[in-house]
Amino acid sequence: MDGASQPIEQTQQCIERMQAGDPAAREELLGHACERLRRLTRKMLKDFGRVKRWELTDDVLQNALLRLWTALGKVTPRDARDFYALAALQIRRELIDLARRYYGPQGMAANQESHVANDSASSTPPADVADSTLEPSRLAVWSEFHQRVDSLPDEEREVFDLLWYQGLTQPNAAALLGISEATLRRRWLAARERLHRALKGELPGT
Repeated sequence: MDGASQPIEQTQQCIERMQAGDPAAREELLGHACERLRRLTRKMLKDFGRVKRWELTDDVLQNALLRLWTALGKVTPRDARDFYALAALQIRRELIDLARRYYGPQGMAANQESHVANDSASSTPPADVADSTLEPSRLAVWSEFHQRVDSLPDEEREVFDLLWYQGLTQPNAAALLGISEATLRRRWLAARERLHRALKGELPGT
C-alpha cells in the first residue's frame, strides 16, 4: 500500500470495524475528517479578521465534527466513498450556516456593514471602514459557493467533494470512484466551469 492511498485504506478499515460493532471506529473516522476540515475553515476565514474574532476556527471545527458525529450515529457508511460523501455534506452545511450566521439579515457582518453605511455620513468615520465593508460581501460569496456546490449534478458534486472538501489527490479520487483519471478531470473541470458561470466568476479559493 503506497503512502498516498493510506488515508482511503485507513478509512475503509475503520468503516469495516464500525460495521462490526467497534465503538472506537466512529471516533477514528472523525479524526480522518478533522485536519482537512480545519484547513477548509481557515481558508474560508483567513480574509475575515472580524469574523475570526467572532468565531474561532476551532469552534467551527467542533460544530462540523459534531454534525458528522451525529450523522454517524444514525447511519453507518457502506464504504469509504459513502463516508467521504457524508463528511463533505456535514462540512458544507456547517460552512453554509457560518456564512449565513454572519451575513444573514440579523447577522453580525451584515449589521456591521449597515453601521458603517450609517456612520459614513458622520464627521468621524470608523478607522476600519474598508475591513468592515469587505467582509459581508465576501461571506455572501462563500455562502452561495457552498450552496451551488450542493446543487451540482451528482457525478460532478462527488468529484468536487473528494478533491476540494476532502483534499484527495486525483489518482486516489479516481480509484475510489472506479473511473479513469481522464473522466475525473473532465467532471472536475465541468464542476468548476458550472460554478464559475453560476457565481459570475466569484470562485473563492477553489
